[in-house]
Order: sequence, then structure tokens, then C-alpha cells
Amino acid sequence: MTKFYITTPIYYPSSKLHIGHSYTTVAADALARYHRRLGHETYFLTGTDEHGQKIERAAIAEGKTPIQFVDEIVAGIKELWSALHISYDDFIRTTEPRHKRVVQKIFRQLYDQGDIYKSSYEGWYCTPCETFWIEGKLKEGNLCPDCGRPVEWTKEESYFFRLSKYADRLLQHIEETDFIQPASRKNEMVSFIKQGLEDLCVSRSTVRWGIPVPIDERQTIYVWIDALSNYITALGWGTENDELYRKFWPADVHLVGKEIVRFHTIIWPCILMALGLPLPKKVFGHGWLLFGTQAEKMSKSKGNVVDPFVLIEKYGLDAVRYYLLREVPFGSDGTYTEDAFILRTNTDLANDLGNLLSRTTQMINKFAGGQVPEPDPATDDRVLAALAEQVVREYQEAMDRLELSTALAALWKLVDRANKYIDEQAPWALARDAAKAGQLRSVLYSLAESLRILAVALTPFLIHTPERIWEQLGLDPAQVRTLPWEEAIAWGGLQPGTTIRRGNPLFPRIETAKEETRMEPVTEKAQSAAPAAPAAEPVEGVAQIEYDDFAKVDLRVAEIIEAERVPKADRLLRLQLSVGGERRQIVSGIAQYYAPEELIGKRIILVSNLKPKKLRGIESHGMLLAATAEDGSLSLVTLDKPNFPTGMRVK
Repeated sequence: MTKFYITTPIYYPSSKLHIGHSYTTVAADALARYHRRLGHETYFLTGTDEHGQKIERAAIAEGKTPIQFVDEIVAGIKELWSALHISYDDFIRTTEPRHKRVVQKIFRQLYDQGDIYKSSYEGWYCTPCETFWIEGKLKEGNLCPDCGRPVEWTKEESYFFRLSKYADRLLQHIEETDFIQPASRKNEMVSFIKQGLEDLCVSRSTVRWGIPVPIDERQTIYVWIDALSNYITALGWGTENDELYRKFWPADVHLVGKEIVRFHTIIWPCILMALGLPLPKKVFGHGWLLFGTQAEKMSKSKGNVVDPFVLIEKYGLDAVRYYLLREVPFGSDGTYTEDAFILRTNTDLANDLGNLLSRTTQMINKFAGGQVPEPDPATDDRVLAALAEQVVREYQEAMDRLELSTALAALWKLVDRANKYIDEQAPWALARDAAKAGQLRSVLYSLAESLRILAVALTPFLIHTPERIWEQLGLDPAQVRTLPWEEAIAWGGLQPGTTIRRGNPLFPRIETAKEETRMEPVTEKAQSAAPAAPAAEPVEGVAQIEYDDFAKVDLRVAEIIEAERVPKADRLLRLQLSVGGERRQIVSGIAQYYAPEELIGKRIILVSNLKPKKLRGIESHGMLLAATAEDGSLSLVTLDKPNFPTGMRVK
């Protein structure tokens, strides 16, 4: 069986994690879920790096012991991973005995074979980065070149690892393989090594919060051996129970932020070479998720940290995971803004995917009696079938290259084409021509089958949505993640005759005050429907009106005879109405709830004596009535019986 071992960095618990940390872990989770879905035996490791001077100082500042301090933060990290549904197999803490014992064994082995020696160090040290720097690499005299904070002059006796001994061997390995990805990170590391590697300080005499050096209790083992070795200590290397190590090492991919690529591609492989162990197959250094229009790195001191818990509570888990994995090309820097988040959610999830499911299930209900029809081979153009096969190939190739955003973009080719296919094929028109019944069945089947396959492919990325799609298609939602991959992803898996179960919208559109202002303020909202959250009781401050005032409102029965989307306006439909002998045009913001084709023939209630107003340059003369439920779903007020003629006044 194929094995797959993926790791995240082990996070430094000096404060709460933000959305940037979540970005790394959600990406690793998606890759782990993908390989499990393929049937690969998968192991996913994350954890925390809990020693060092920074933790020691932070704990003292709060009047706590270091272990009390980290225990509280680690509990919060695990809570966050639970909220994001991170499917890790192990969570390693460097304060655990299983880790400490093996780290000491590694140190002793390297010392005994002459790869670690004792000397003294004098130079500049950055506590937040836990890095020593020569003066020539400092910024503006005494600032760390990585984080920009002031460095401290340190002089102490320490143990050193012979990093320089392995420089040539490492350089050859990097240049001849794809060990470092993306290529830009590889080029940076090659340049760094060619400048010359110095031996590495691997112990501290001035820091007590750490693992004691086994040959010198006055020293603690420094971060390089302590933290980096977690990738094998968690697997049981160096112990009697090393089954996981023998099964999964070397790691298929260490997923890290670009700021720690150097440690993972220079220091860690040299330690492994010294131990005589295989190197990881790949280290992938992704970019940063920056904040705001100024694209600043997130930091607590700048006050620009985005709390993932708040995002999940406000917008939902799947919207958060989708944004993190779709918005940023994996490997490059990306930027988080709330406007971009809302736009991506509304466009991709609510309008594109959600609307495709809503339109498809509604048409199957209306034109096929609520059951998936049998396609007609004579009229099936296989447009969507061929594209689905192509998209699945592109998706898997992108996932194998760790290009998560590209994989999602491939899936959205099918989403976009299926929506366009509805407009091209016009099932509502096919339904009016008995001679085209076979073509109608083929179109409806192709749409439903596209959605079934999309749900399967989305299982690594989204937690609830794939099951919801399958449930609305009348399928067992549990099987979207359990059917063998090749069977689940192949075209034709949806059985004709399956009874669909149309449900609520997948992703109700996110409405914001800012968005309403941008899109034709109050008037468009009033023209489109009832308020989004109608109050059960009279709202304080709402004026009471007299009967005579209400009598001024002229409500009429109207029939929708034409409907189409307003270009470049996700929410708006242009409707042509028959009102008695008169033809009326209105613009209504109901596009996320109704497809144009399903409105034809509906008899609605029209507020007919509103003054005409232009929306997006289109004249709208009247307003239809609708009701909005607490879950955000909307329903038009309609009349089912034909004995209410158009133009009739409603009293």
C-alpha cells in the first residue's frame, strides 16, 4: 500500500495562533485528507516547540512556570485545530518524555562520533527567532535580518555541530533533486550554502528551560536538535517501538513557512546525514498570508492578527477553509482582507456552486418528478462528462504538485461550465417540447452527475459541503468520503431513479452594510424582497401608519413572463411582468434564490404604484413581495390558482 507522511512545523506557543498559522495547518490537512481519500496509508503530524528563552521570559512575565504557561496555550491550539477539523494523527510536544529521551540520544550519538564539540560563542543573538547572527548580516546595525527586532550580544560556552562538514554533500543533493520546492526557495538555499556554512551552536548555558545536555547538565539542548528532531521522535525512532518510523520515514513532505525553510533544508538534513538517516523527500516552503491592503505580515504587536475562531463563528467553517486554500497560490504570498473573503465566498460558493445545486435540484423536481432521469444516449452530447474527466485529471495532477489553489480552480471549471450549460440548453424550454424529452433527461442527468463528482473532489478541502451536496442529490452522505476513489470519481455513478432531497442553500450570501451601500443602497434592497431579518414584534422606532396610508399601496397580481440575469450583478434579475393588459419591468435582488428559468409563469404580488427607479442603469417599476426566513432562505409570495387573473387588485 502507498504510504504518505506529512508534517507541519511545530508551532511556538508564546501566544495564541492566528489565521496565518491556520493557513499552514489547513493546507496540510487538505493534503492528508486527499491521500487518505485515495486509499493511501497516511500519517499527519503537527505539534508544538515549547522550550527556549522566549517561553521562559514570557512565563515569568505572567507569574507562571514555563510548563503552566505552555499548557494553557497548547490547549488553545488544540481547540483551534478541532474547530478547523484538522485530522492530525499525532500531536507532538517537545516537553513530552518520549521526545526528550530521543533528543538526548541524538545529541549523545553526534557527540560520541565527533560531530558535536565544545567551544565558546561570542556574538549577536535574536531571542524571538532563536538565531545567532554575525554582525555583517544584521540590519541597521543591530536588528535581526529575519524579524527586524533588536539582537542581544551573547558570550557563553556552548556545544557546536559540524554543519560545515556536510555542506558539499547537501549542496549536491539540493541541486540534483527537487528536495526543496518551490524553485524560488531552492535557489535561495543554494545561494546561502555557497556563501559558506559555519558550524552551528546547539546548546545554551544561559537558558534553563530546555532539555539538559546528556553529557553536561549545565547546558540545555538548543532548538535545532530539540525542535527539528520531532519529525522522527514522534515516529518512535531510537526506541524499541519504532514501527511507525520504519513504516513512514522518510517524510513525503515537510510543509513549512518560507521563514523557516533554511532550518529545514540546511540544518535538519545535515543532522540526518550525520545520523546516517534518509532525508525527507520534499520540503515545501509556502508564502505568508499577509494582512490588509498594505499586505503587512500579521503580528500581535501591529494589532492586525485575524482570529480564526471569529471567522469560523461569523462565516462558517467551510467558507474559511475554502478561502485559505483557494485565494493564495500555494507557495506565494497572499493577502487577507474581509472584503476579499466575502467576495470569494459569495462568488465561488454562494453564486457558483450553491446556485448550481439549487437550479439543478429545482429543475429535477419540476421537470422530472423529483427523480434523477435516465439520460438518452441519442441526445447526450457528453459535454459535461468529457470536461469532468479532464478536470479530475487536472485536479489530481495539481494536488500531487501541492498546488492546492490550482486544484480548486480546476474544479471550478466544471462548476462554471455546468452553470453555462443550463443557460445554453434551457431545460425549461426543452420541457415545453415533447420531442425533446430525451435531451431534457440527458441535460438534467449531466448536471446532477457533475455535482456528485464535484462533491467527491471537494472532500479534502471542505468538511460539511460534500455531504450536503450528496444528501440533496438523494445519496447517502456518508459514502461521499468512503466509496473507493476510482469508483466515486468516475462519471456515471449517479443511478437514474434516485429521488433527490432539495434543501436549503449551501452558502447563503453574505450581506454587509458596506456592500449594500456599494450596490444601490436601500432602494435595491427594498425592490428585491423583504428585509433579511424580519422582526417578530414591532421594532422600536418604526412609525405606525393609518389605514388610509396603507390603502395608498396598490398590490396587483402579476405573472412573470421573462427573466434574465443582470450582467455584472450577482444578486439582480430583470423581470418582465404581465399585469392585466400592461407589461411591466422590475429589477429584483433574488438571483441567489431563484434561477431565471424557474420563475417563468409564476404569479406574484406586485407593489404596482411605486415610482420608477433605475437600478444598475435599468428602470424598475414596482416591487414584488417575498418572505425571508431566519436561516436566510427566501420565498416569493405566489398564487397557485389560475382564478386570480393578472391585474387583479389584492386587498
